[in-house]
Amino acid sequence: MKIIETAIQVMEKEYEAIKKVSSQIGDDFEAAVKAMYACKGKIVVSGLGKSGHIGKKIAATLSSTGTPSFFVHAAEALHGDLGMITQDDIVIVISNSGETKELLDMIPSIRIIGAKIVSITGNKESALAKSSDINIEVKVESEADPLNLAPTSSSTATLVVGDAIAIVLSLMKDFKDENFAVFHPGGSLGRKLLEKYKLEDIQCEG
Repeated sequence: MKIIETAIQVMEKEYEAIKKVSSQIGDDFEAAVKAMYACKGKIVVSGLGKSGHIGKKIAATLSSTGTPSFFVHAAEALHGDLGMITQDDIVIVISNSGETKELLDMIPSIRIIGAKIVSITGNKESALAKSSDINIEVKVESEADPLNLAPTSSSTATLVVGDAIAIVLSLMKDFKDENFAVFHPGGSLGRKLLEKYKLEDIQCEG
């Protein structure tokens, strides 16, 4: 096995998947972003398995760039954590297949609560996509895994779409580096920002 060549093939396959997904971004993406911009509550992200891991990162990126967000594990949601969600929130549910049972089981309760649902799926005809107010389709031809089983290209593309949502929202909200300093005072990045700003001198709106 040629290790370097194989690694490059994996990266190139994921890169091509991202390029294809970026060419498909359209009205549904814009509608989702506008809904999140107008959201009076928080952005709640949920998923299971690899989609759950991606969801955690998306929620963290949203929060650190000016859009309050948190992650709810789909299984825990069904055992009481749905109580974290309010009618002012938007719930992002992530599933490549769009058929994840735990996410589908959440839908009736979210409807009763009154929150808006945005799904990110690999199939716009899936049950989850059809159960959502807005669906963003992130469809890849195949995974980077030669067996076409392990979530690789699909999870990477979903992560990139989540990053795009977060950054577009931050620009719409005129989020600045001094705001980032308030949310990220720790680590080397925090130290760099605090060399430029003093926390007590920064005012956050909203």
